[in-house]
Amino acid sequence: MQQSAVDAVLRGLKKAGVTVACYLPDSLFKPLYPALDADPDIRTIRVTNEGEGAAICGGVFLSGKRAVLVMENSGLRASVEPLARMGLGAGIPVVMLMSYRGELGENNWWAIPHGITMEPVLNALRIPYRVVREEEEIERAITDAYDWSYASYYHSAIALGGSVVR
Repeated sequence: MQQSAVDAVLRGLKKAGVTVACYLPDSLFKPLYPALDADPDIRTIRVTNEGEGAAICGGVFLSGKRAVLVMENSGLRASVEPLARMGLGAGIPVVMLMSYRGELGENNWWAIPHGITMEPVLNALRIPYRVVREEEEIERAITDAYDWSYASYYHSAIALGGSVVR
């Protein structure tokens, strides 16, 4: 991930009013985490699993603030239960920013299932998403996700892939 893409993510999060970022590190977003930690306007919370991060983001929403769950797309499978309960059951939105592991061009065998399962899981939970492969689309995708999620009281997801993360 180039520094310009990191900067676009930070601009998008700030435009969307995000003040808390929960994350479980992955290698594709490696440059993003120190930038989030260093930003004085965003409090970071490192989590032990993505389900925990989803729950914390839901609690942040209930406090009247905005959070983002930053994770590898494999974390979607780990967060299905809290997402289903909060979104389908309670109208508590979580916006996810995911690295897209396992898309065409992936060269790690262990990451292929992440790409195969991401979109079907998002569709099963009826979570709208956007796959962003062009740096100039990052900022708008993030603000669009927050506009939609906070109007609908439901989750949304942005998956950064292609040359944005490789």
